Amino acid sequence: MKQEMKLNMPDGTADAVLYTADDGETHPGVLLIPDVGGPREVVSEIAEKVVSEGYTVLVPNPFYRTSEPPVFKFPRKPGDPATKQRMGELLGPLTAEAIDADTGAYVDFLASQPTTKSDGIGIVGFCIGGLIAFRAAASRPDRVKVAVSFHGGGLYKANDPKSAHLGLPKTKARLYFGHAVEDNSMPAEAIAKLEEALQAWGGQYESEIYEGARHGWTMPDNASYNQLQAERAFARLKSVFKESLG
Repeated sequence: MKQEMKLNMPDGTADAVLYTADDGETHPGVLLIPDVGGPREVVSEIAEKVVSEGYTVLVPNPFYRTSEPPVFKFPRKPGDPATKQRMGELLGPLTAEAIDADTGAYVDFLASQPTTKSDGIGIVGFCIGGLIAFRAAASRPDRVKVAVSFHGGGLYKANDPKSAHLGLPKTKARLYFGHAVEDNSMPAEAIAKLEEALQAWGGQYESEIYEGARHGWTMPDNASYNQLQAERAFARLKSVFKESLG
């Protein structure tokens, strides 16, 4: 079952879609945050696959400050000036403070649904969504049991007092990071520094690089789509959620 809705947010109204099983039962909640392409058909297909594994899934539009879906009215092309400009328009308003405020609203809404179990939720994000998922684990440790990031960007920023990794001491959730190769948004040195921070944190986590998979590899409509590694990523998502959420 698929319900389109409007969520009251700190800075306006966000379009969102709630996906629920048709068995009438309650299921663990999952917040699914899309990449910079925003909510679209390929994201809906991923959400439906997650629902079929036994979850209630909420997909919000994290770019509501800029645009209603579709957030791109033209084909996205790597290196294209119009694409780069649009990405800047979408990502610009997503400061650390905005992300944390928005995530709190998404999490509370999902947790309040009658189809959502009350013992904690999971979050999976792609690209900027991976960063949002990582930050959510720290900003809402009372609700988030597991956070998964695929090709998340900006997870570790040296000398940035608002870097997401600085929230690790507050984090109780299990964390999983699936990194791309040669990713300008999360280069090898940043991955290494993140893994040092994770080791010092001492919580439950996994961090791995998907060989041959470039930034955006999980989305079929991205130029970097890698079917084999995308299937592997979904298999890991299934196992991590099963082990952490039931």
